[in-house]
Amino acid sequence: MKEKVQAVLDNMINPALSMHGGGCELLDVSDDGVVKVRLKGACAGCPGAMMTMGNFIQRILIEQVPGVKSVKAEFA
Repeated sequence: MKEKVQAVLDNMINPALSMHGGGCELLDVSDDGVVKVRLKGACAGCPGAMMTMGNFIQRILIEQVPGVKSVKAEFA
């Protein structure tokens, strides 16, 4: 599952975030489907970062990777 999550981050999520000066780094994928990521660059300090997490990153990962249940973020 970790490889699939990384592929979605590389091909769908990070290209969109990089247009705004940000990015998302994969930290861990647990056996129970919890993905941990670190928001970087402009995303780390953005007031809308939590909205980006729920409405964009988490939604896409759940849709694209079977088994992903939720996404938790750290801010760099």
